[in-house]
Order: sequence, then structure tokens, then C-alpha cells
Amino acid sequence: MTNQRRGAATEDLRSAHIAGASSARSPPPATAGPIGSDPIFVSTTSQDQSVETTPLPAVAPPAAVESPAAVESIHEAAVADGDESSVAAAAEPTFADFGVHPDIVAALAEHGIVHPFPIQAMTLPVALGGHDIIGQAKTGTGKTLGFGVPILQRVVSPTDEGFTSLVKPGLPQALAVAPTRELAVQVAGDLERVAGRRGVRVLTVYGGRAYEPQVEALKRGVEVVVGTPGRLIDLAKQGHLNLSQARTVVLDEADEMLDLGFLPDVETLMALTPAGRQTMLFSATMPGAIVALARRYMTQPTHIRAMGDETENAHTVKAIEQLIYRSHAMDKVELLARVLQAKDRGLTLIFTRTKRAAARVADDLAERGFASAAIHGDLGQGAREQALRAFRNGKVDVLVATDVAARGIDVENVTHVVNYQCPEDEKTYVHRIGRTGRAGNTGIAITLVDWEDMPRWSLIDRQLDLGIPEPVETYSSSDHLYNDLNIPTDVTGYLAKAKQTRAGLDAEVLEDLGETGGRGGKGGRAGHGSGRGESRSGDRNGADRRGRGRHDRDRGDKRDKHEKAPADGNSTMEGSSDSAGRPRRQRNRRRVSGAARAAEGSASSDSAPRASAGAEVSGVAEITAPSGMPSSGSTSRPRRRRRGRSGDSAGGGLVTSSEGGAAAEGTSSDTTLR
Repeated sequence: MTNQRRGAATEDLRSAHIAGASSARSPPPATAGPIGSDPIFVSTTSQDQSVETTPLPAVAPPAAVESPAAVESIHEAAVADGDESSVAAAAEPTFADFGVHPDIVAALAEHGIVHPFPIQAMTLPVALGGHDIIGQAKTGTGKTLGFGVPILQRVVSPTDEGFTSLVKPGLPQALAVAPTRELAVQVAGDLERVAGRRGVRVLTVYGGRAYEPQVEALKRGVEVVVGTPGRLIDLAKQGHLNLSQARTVVLDEADEMLDLGFLPDVETLMALTPAGRQTMLFSATMPGAIVALARRYMTQPTHIRAMGDETENAHTVKAIEQLIYRSHAMDKVELLARVLQAKDRGLTLIFTRTKRAAARVADDLAERGFASAAIHGDLGQGAREQALRAFRNGKVDVLVATDVAARGIDVENVTHVVNYQCPEDEKTYVHRIGRTGRAGNTGIAITLVDWEDMPRWSLIDRQLDLGIPEPVETYSSSDHLYNDLNIPTDVTGYLAKAKQTRAGLDAEVLEDLGETGGRGGKGGRAGHGSGRGESRSGDRNGADRRGRGRHDRDRGDKRDKHEKAPADGNSTMEGSSDSAGRPRRQRNRRRVSGAARAAEGSASSDSAPRASAGAEVSGVAEITAPSGMPSSGSTSRPRRRRRGRSGDSAGGGLVTSSEGGAAAEGTSSDTTLR
């Protein structure tokens, strides 16, 4: 399948992608027009045999690119001979064919990247010419290098001759904005690997880290800044980030960046850049409303869509096997434990809708013997990076995440993705399952749909044309579950000890990032060495948040004092008589007044037995009336606990041992005092 062309630029884009197409046909003659004349729309979907139009100036083909006619003739000869695979490799262009800087080509080759993916081959001729682009391609097809290579090609590095002649050398010349911290770190890492030979300095700017290292790097000078909107705006307002020389701006995951939550920040950042900048937007999902909104910030953009051929679903990657099960919420963890014991399972990403669910599922799996970690927005940045590093390094093979990890995160050897809870919409579903089956690999995506989520799933199925409107009812004991995922029939809901070979999250160092914002490593198992019964680290003050507060400390001090008091009956306490027989000043006399009146009103012959009975009930040796009241012959005062509790006990003793009116009087007085 090929595309019709309008202008030389379209011809170049089409020829770059032709090697991966399943069939070819001769294009109509090319007609090149003046810059800004006829807008074009480039697409590789099966439905787009005709070319839809959007404004774009014509782009001259790079000098190093082989002529489109030659590329097509080679491809057609390969199809005719039936040896398409062997000739396609020879016809497939390399990065060097697009006039990319030799240092960048060499750096890519060091990492095994020689031939561009379709979205890269279609984007490079337009982007290297400095034109605005809206790039749309399926997940895992190389969009990062689609804008990364043009950025690194167009900036002037300190090793270039013209660096000193710049208006303000050292100020950022390119800006890439990402919606999440994890994606910003990943994009910056990819650019740094490619930019090393050219000497281009790349800085990552995002929240959760200390300001000082980022400010110092900006003072030393950088060429490319990659960051999240919040921290970028903070540094710009403080005067540390000057974007007046940023002539290339990229919005990665543009549909998310232009959503209502990020739109004010994007507008603020755009206002800080020059008016004649080059703007590039990339995402796997690009709704029409977002495209219309994006045109407000762009000049005659080209909309490039590399969405596969007619044999593929237009939204999802063909290499991903999608399994949808209707499952009960109370059986999900048990079902998940069996899924994680499937044969040949590698790293697994599990997505939940809420942060609390992510922490709970990670803890449940850890108790069942799986090496799991959680990553969500309530974790401190150090804990989030620790969990992601442990997952990349294989120390944990199960990462439970919210949608913070659904956008752009690229981890090798992810074989399974599990939607523990049904995604909110079709865009979230596409991005979640796109964490597997990347860069030509295969993967399995499993979605567990609860009964209450069936209406939501019906909408997703209809939008993506998946053909699974009614998922099969599935439980942890269902035979088809074992057959679909190749699960051994003898597994249980717990991982056998012999198979618990991963080092675990604690084996990954929790880096001190000088975090700001006060969010520590709480929640799930993503704190440093934290389990269910352990303290969470990385808190605001670096202390255990579950430690005793003021109320707990006061209560504990009282308990400690009480435990230090003498326990035997012969020892004196506050309120008891000293060795000389003189009564101490009583702290609360009202507590024993009812008991005293009951003792005074009873017969003198019964006072000793009552005192003895009261002592047996309350644990006090003798009972004596308070100072100033007639005594019944005893010389010691009642021993009391703190705050007069012993008075109640003494009163209770008198009531128990007294008869008739004495008992009634003591009970009435005690009730009134309480």
C-alpha cells in the first residue's frame, strides 16, 4: 500500500515507508508548488488512499536521499520476484540517507539503530526542514527519535564553529515537554545517548528533585531542556530558565498536554518562546478536537500518520495479543496470581485506576511471594524512581502502576500488561497496552472487566473496533484461562518458594534526590524496604509517620509513670498516709465523700468488717475517712490511683459490704459525683 503524493515532500515521506508496506502501486506524478501553496496530509492507513489536506509548505528532499522512483522500482521488483524480505533490507533507507549529522548516525549505530521506523522516516524530511509537524503513530514505534534526531541536528553545540556567534550562547535552543516525570527522564536519556558525540548538553527538569542542581546546570549552559510543565514554569518565573532562544518546541504525548489540565501551562510556556519557532506534536492518540486546538500554536503543520496497513487494527499494534475477561472483584487477585505464573512470562505491568488500589495490589502480590513494587502519584520521587529502576533491572518483575506509567514508558522485555481495572476510555486503553509489544517484539495484554464496568468497556470496544463487546466470564479456576495463557494446571494462588528468585525492591538503592513538596515514599511497597508492617521511608521529615503524636506521647508518659509506681500494698502512694501516720493532702476529696458518709452512717461494730470487705474488693489494705471527718477507728487513708479512681473502688467496696440504707446512700452519692 502506498500513498498518493502532492509535492516532493510527500514523495519522500512515502518512499521512506514503502519498504514496510505489503504491496505497492505506482503513484501519480509529483507536482511541487511554492512554499505554503497547497496543504497536504500524509497518512499510511488503509483508508487514506486519497490525501486529505492541511496547510504545509513544500519541502525539498535532502540531497543524500535516494530518488523515490528508484526506491519504488526496487521494491516492486522484490515483490515480483517473491523475495521481498531480502531486497527490502537493501532498499530500506538509513538515517544517513536523510542527511543526518554523522556523529548522530554513529551514536545511533552504537546502540544498534541503523534503519528508521516508519514514523521516523516520514518525519525526518519535514522536521529537518524546520516545518511544524503533528506526528501520530502507534505505541512503541519510535516517536521519540522522530523528534529527537531533528532537535539534535538543528541545535548548535559548543563544538560547532558558529556557537560563539550566537546571540546568547548557552541558553536553551530546544524545549521538549512531557506530561509525567518518568516520561521526561526517559526522553532525556534517549537524547543524551544520541547527543554524546555531538557534545550537545541535555538537561532534565522536573519536580520532586532539588532546585539547586537544575539551576546550576542552567547557569553553566545547555542546548536542550526536557521537563514537565510545573517545574519549567517555576524556573522561568524565578529567572533561571530563559526560553527566548528556544526555536524548537516539542510536546510529547500532545493529546495529554493539550488536555484541560495542562492547557494553561502549555500556553504559558509557548508565550516564553520565540514567535517563529518550530513546533512538533507527537502522540499515539490524536483526537480531532486536539488537532484543531494544536493549530493555534502552529504554522502550516503537516499531520503525519503512520498507523499500519489494511491488515491491522487502525488503533492497536498487531503484535499485541489482547485478551478480555469479565471477572469478579473478589477473585481478581487470585486470578492475577495465576496469570503471573504463566510459562515464559517476563516483566509484567499491572495498571489500576486509583493510587490506593495500586498500593493494595502490590502488597497482596508481595504476600503471595511475587517480587512486586508500586508506582503512583502519592510516592515521593525517590521511591518512584527506585521502583522503576528495580523493574528495569529485573529486581522486581511485577510493577503495579496507575496511569502515571501508561504514557511513553519504554521498558525492555515487558511481555504482559494487565488492566486490573477497566481503563477510563479508549485512549487510556491504547497507551496502557502499548507498554508491551514495542519495537517489533510481541506481547500479551489482559483486561479484567468487572460487572459494573461493562458499559465503559462497551464504549472502548466500539471506539477501537476490537470486536469483543461481551467478554467471557472468567474465574481463577476457569479452564480457558489456563489454556489461553499457558498456565500450568498445578499452580496455586501463591508462588512456590523455589521460584522466588528475584532480589526484590529492597535490593535497589533509594536515591536521595533532595526531594521537594513533602511527599514521601508512602503507599504500597515502594518505600525503601517497607512492607505492610514496616515504617514508610522518604517522608517529609525522614521519620516514621506512624510514630506517636502529642496525644500518644502524653498517653505513653502516663502509662510509663503508672508502670514505675510501686505495686505492693505496703508501699505509699499519693493520697495515702506516711510513716508518721499523718494523712497527706488529698488531691480530689470529692471522690471518696460518698463512701465516707456511708461509713459514718453505719454501725461502729460493722466498720471493721466493711473496711475488710472493701479492701478485698478494691485491693486496698485499710479504708479511713478523709481528714476532718469522724473516723471509724482506722489510722490509714485509702490508697488511690491517679485522678481519684481508687475512691470509686473504695465506694464500691462499701456498697458491696453494706446493707440497706448504707448501700443506697453510697450508690446514690457515687452516681451523682460521676
